[in-house]
Amino acid sequence: MRQSSRLAGSVLLAGFILAFALVYSTSLPAGLAPDAAGGQGGSRALWLLVGVVAVFVPAQAALDLRVRRVDRRAGAELRRRVAQVARPSWRAVVGGPRAALAAGTYAGALALTAGAMASTAPGVRYAATVLLIGVCAAATVTLVQLRHVLTHPAVADDEAALRADDVLRAEDAREAATPTMVWCLPWYIPATVLTGDALLRWNIAWIALIVLGAVVLAVITLRSARAAVAASRRTAVGG
Repeated sequence: MRQSSRLAGSVLLAGFILAFALVYSTSLPAGLAPDAAGGQGGSRALWLLVGVVAVFVPAQAALDLRVRRVDRRAGAELRRRVAQVARPSWRAVVGGPRAALAAGTYAGALALTAGAMASTAPGVRYAATVLLIGVCAAATVTLVQLRHVLTHPAVADDEAALRADDVLRAEDAREAATPTMVWCLPWYIPATVLTGDALLRWNIAWIALIVLGAVVLAVITLRSARAAVAASRRTAVGG
């Protein structure tokens, strides 16, 4: 169930990114981006993007809810039931480093789009508005996914199964907190209307946002793996 839901989520994300790029591309008249403040074509495209978000977010939430329903159904069929004494905190489930990575990535993405929206170059504000809609959609999906993971109680038939559920819960939360969707947004869009030094600065900024985030994620993953190996060794020695 988890694997099929993750596959469906990946397909849904790919469709979301393609829809964004397609709507933006088809709204370009004669190779120039319309101004977000004027032009019926640009306004219609922005409303269409909002509609795409309105479909994407509930669809992703439905996938997560499907997994939780299956978990609850399996828990209700158990002969013996062991539940969490207290709801786990976000810090224990997601982890401080991954939460900091997500917060830093979203802050950087918002700073980039805000800087682009302040530009007076033709079409740049419209392109930045498109990206802003995407960033808001990514943040909403992340919050919905984390809420599902953190608020639904874990139930198992014994302590060992409960610990396994904790591992799956942490895996789901950390995957949801990973800002993959932000990295996959069409950050090249403003580059279609920028020129000169502004184009160079924009390319450096959004590539740095993605590369730096990927490096930080790799470091966090390696440290987590080493900590898990060290903990298992201590358990083996103690046992």
